Amino acid sequence: MFWIWTLLVGAIIGAIAGAITNNGQSMGWISNILAGLAGSALGQALFGAWGPSLGGMALIPSLLGAVIVVAIVAFIVHKVQQKA
Repeated sequence: MFWIWTLLVGAIIGAIAGAITNNGQSMGWISNILAGLAGSALGQALFGAWGPSLGGMALIPSLLGAVIVVAIVAFIVHKVQQKA
């Protein structure tokens, strides 16, 4: 049950990060989960585990990390699309 909850929270964090960066239109639910989970790991590594926690993730650092992940991925995808 814990993993389902973690994936759900990761998807929500990824969706919010996509909305904040205005790059969430093209992201599917799997990408949202991956961005949320990767962002959570990055955010907690960079900013620590402070603030409210849900599904084993500190929400504020996770959201900050997910915004960074989505922005980097969107930048790379944009550069690759320009070359094609």
